[in-house]
Amino acid sequence: MKQRLQSTTSRIWSCSALFLILIVWQLVTWTGLVGEFMLPSPVQVARAFADEFGALMRNAGTTLMEAFSGLMIGVAVGFGAAVVMDHCRRLYQAFYPLIVLTQTVPAIAIAPLLVLWFGYEMTPKIILIVITTFFPIAVGLLNGFQAADPAAVNLLRAMGAGRLQIFRYIKLPGAMGPFFSGLKISASYAVVGAVISEWLGGFNGLGVYMLRVKKAFSFDKMFAVIFLISAISLLLMWAVERLQKLCMPWEAFQRK
Repeated sequence: MKQRLQSTTSRIWSCSALFLILIVWQLVTWTGLVGEFMLPSPVQVARAFADEFGALMRNAGTTLMEAFSGLMIGVAVGFGAAVVMDHCRRLYQAFYPLIVLTQTVPAIAIAPLLVLWFGYEMTPKIILIVITTFFPIAVGLLNGFQAADPAAVNLLRAMGAGRLQIFRYIKLPGAMGPFFSGLKISASYAVVGAVISEWLGGFNGLGVYMLRVKKAFSFDKMFAVIFLISAISLLLMWAVERLQKLCMPWEAFQRK
């Protein structure tokens, strides 16, 4: 009961802060402190969103397809990499620095090369999303595997358990928390990665739509796209939280 009250209070404060920001934003544009051609008011943005709703939804469908496909592959790659590196110490020493190295190169620098190599279709976009999403999954799972209770592991070994049983009953359940934390990050990265890849080459998607309205100096539509991208990212993170509660029901009992 106390936890629900705290959660409700937090949501009220968040909504109040957002509402206050929108009011200040509207007043700043309404009083002329900032020109509407530079910063459209929330009312203009809402009107642009309503007028362009059909086009936004069509392009959002393309972006979501790319983001979801890349995220699923990224999760599979990250999970496999974490399991392999946890299983073999030499592979961990060999490949972990390379995995970290992949995150030091900006996505905006990789995207043109992927477009050059794979064209303007969906393939280079999915590859870029995989590159940006597998890292949080791999690192989170690997840390969870390595943080397994040694006493519990030794107990199962003394009872004759093999590596697969230790992984199934000790390591994997213990790594679920870090896994879902990494999945939340990857879910938000997936949408951003899809939009960035669409900036540099594509025919449809929110990134392509942003470039078109930018060239037309329709900044109200630009803000509408930005808010839509943020809403999609928040929705994906909420979906991950719901999935976490389904996969980790014991957490609800521990918090009571």
